[in-house]
Amino acid sequence: MNETIQLPPLRERFFRRDRRSVPAARRFACETLAGWGLAGGERGDDVVLCVSELATNALQHGVPPGRYFRVFLRYDGQLLRVEVHDSGPGVPRIADQADEGGRGLLLVAALSDKWGVGERELGKVVWCEFELPPRAVRDARAS
Repeated sequence: MNETIQLPPLRERFFRRDRRSVPAARRFACETLAGWGLAGGERGDDVVLCVSELATNALQHGVPPGRYFRVFLRYDGQLLRVEVHDSGPGVPRIADQADEGGRGLLLVAALSDKWGVGERELGKVVWCEFELPPRAVRDARAS
C-alpha cells in the first residue's frame, strides 16, 4: 500500500560548524518540501537556494567555533518561512556592487517575497518568506 507521509508544518534541524553542513541543510530543505508536497513546485528551487545561501552565511560569518546553527522551516498552507539561527555577532547586509563576494543575501532578497534579520538573546535569525498558493489552487493550475 502506498501512503503519503505528511510532515508536520514545522521542521527544524541543527547543523555543526562544518563545510558539509550546507549540503546537508539543502537536503533537509528538499526532504521537507517533498514531505509537504511542494517538491518540484514553482518556487521549490528558490526555497532550496535561499536555505543554501542563508546556511552558507551562517557558517562563514555567524557560527563561532564549536557551535551550531539551526535551520527552521514552517509552512501553513500559504506561507513558507525559512529561518537560519546562529549565535554569532553582527548584522548581515546586502553587499555593495564593489564587494568581491557576499551576493547571497542579494539572491535571497530577489527570490523571496520578504526577508529580514531578527535579534536573539545570543546571535541573530535571518529569515525569508515565500507566499505559495493553497494546494487546491496549485493543483488546478497544473491541470
